[in-house]
This record gives sequence, C-alpha cells and structure tokens, in this order.
Amino acid sequence: MQTRLEDIMTTHVVTVSMDATLAQIQRIFLQFRFHHVVVTEDGKAVGVLSDRDLLKNVSPFVGKLSEQSRDTNSLKKKAHQVMTRGLVCAPASMLAADAALMLLQNNISCLPILDAEHHCIGIVTWRDLLRWASRAMGHMSGPDEDEALAA
Repeated sequence: MQTRLEDIMTTHVVTVSMDATLAQIQRIFLQFRFHHVVVTEDGKAVGVLSDRDLLKNVSPFVGKLSEQSRDTNSLKKKAHQVMTRGLVCAPASMLAADAALMLLQNNISCLPILDAEHHCIGIVTWRDLLRWASRAMGHMSGPDEDEALAA
C-alpha cells in the first residue's frame, strides 16, 4: 500500500491572519515549538510563514543591550509583508513520494494540506517525509525513533 499525506500529516495546524504581527508569530513558534504557520484570509490559506522568514525579518538586536526602537519595530511587521505568497499546497490524497518530490522541486520545507475550499486541514514538512521514508526502508518502528528525529 502506498502512503498518502492524510496518513502522515499533522492535523493540528496553527493559522494566523494576514495582519498578525511578527511578535505574535514569534510567540507562537516559541510556545508550540514548530517551524511553520499557515497564513489565512477569510478562512482560506493564502501563504506560509516559516521560522526562517521570521529570522530574516526580525532585527538580531531585539532583546539585546544594544536594542533600539528600530529593532523592536521589526516585530510590528505583519504576516502579509513577509509570508511566502506563492502557496504550494497538496491534497490529503497525494502520495508521500510525490509530496517529497514536490518539496524538492519547489525548494520548500512544508506543504499545507488543503481541502476543496482551500481550508487548511493539515501540514506535511520535510521532517514528516523523512520519518516516513525511514520507516518505509525499515529503519524506524516506534515512538523512540520519533523522539530521535525531533531532536
């Protein structure tokens, strides 16, 4: 049997509005310890914002002794100003192998899983696909291995 994304996707996806600030998104990343949020407008997925996008757009001096107002102002930027707009997404029925190829071809690190109305119902990251591939090759079998990959 071939694995579909619905079998490996994370269904707890945190979404943010287009007007969410980078400060709010930074708090979400710290609280949930993951690397992507899906940006929505009227409940529909319109973009993705990664922890790397956040790092590129927030001043490295925030929270440091040399912090100035221009540094803290970087946290006021909105999601729509820095998100990736060319949303590459997939249906839950897509095969995991096809999704891995899609990540490579588009040089991206996650695929939001959307339903027919463009609502986000899940997300698959390169880590999920690496875990799936490792299990498919017989190298992993249980929860201890999941913890090893998360580290």
